[in-house]
Amino acid sequence: MYATLMITFREGLEAFLIVALSAAFLRQTGRPQLLAPLRGGVALAVAGSIVLGIVLSRVGALTPATEGWLAAAAAFLVISCTVHMLRHGRRMKAEIGARLDSASTRSGFAAALAVFAFAALMVGREGVETATMLAALAASADSRDMFVGGAIGVLCAVAMAWAWTRYGRRVNLSRFFQVTAAFMVLFSVQLVIYAFHEFSEADLLPGLDNQWWHVASEPYGPEGVYGHWLTYGLVLIPGAFLVAGWLGDRFGARQAVDATGSSRA
Repeated sequence: MYATLMITFREGLEAFLIVALSAAFLRQTGRPQLLAPLRGGVALAVAGSIVLGIVLSRVGALTPATEGWLAAAAAFLVISCTVHMLRHGRRMKAEIGARLDSASTRSGFAAALAVFAFAALMVGREGVETATMLAALAASADSRDMFVGGAIGVLCAVAMAWAWTRYGRRVNLSRFFQVTAAFMVLFSVQLVIYAFHEFSEADLLPGLDNQWWHVASEPYGPEGVYGHWLTYGLVLIPGAFLVAGWLGDRFGARQAVDATGSSRA
């Protein structure tokens, strides 16, 4: 459930921020008539992502080979989206504004279509990543736990996106992306192990004793002994990053106060 919560939280936050920033930009630049195609693009992206998630989860549950390829694809998406967010997270607002400005400067139907396509592609990208990751988890997780975790993650993403749009700089998005990056890296390791395990079961590992490696990798899978410890790490290590960052901020603020007091004296 925790993995599902974190995935939907992180990806949902990015998607909701894209929508919130886009809507704010259109209002501030005097183009509220383009809000309708923006919402339409978001609706299409969400619906398409749900359908894709259902299809991928059913396809991935058929054979070990497809489960392995699905887990490998999810691991690739986890790493790529983490690197992208760490590199571009701080410039998200400026990049969205620039893309929307070029899309909405057209007239009439062309502008509406451009904004619709922008929303569908931007939010759809997050939806595809989320659907692929969750589908990779579907074979080894309880569907009820996934639903609860996903619902909580989406609600938390909505709350944080609202807080960011309402209170601005009080929400430290940079710290959030750093902490969740630690989770995503660990989660990608878990996905790679799962993919390796499924490939060995499907006898797809060239030059290796697939049967031996299937048995050897069993304890490292989601239900194995070491797999459980890796799952605990998904909680503990990002939490440790968050606590360390908070303590570092407190220590830095105290040093700044002491330095100010010393200079005045």
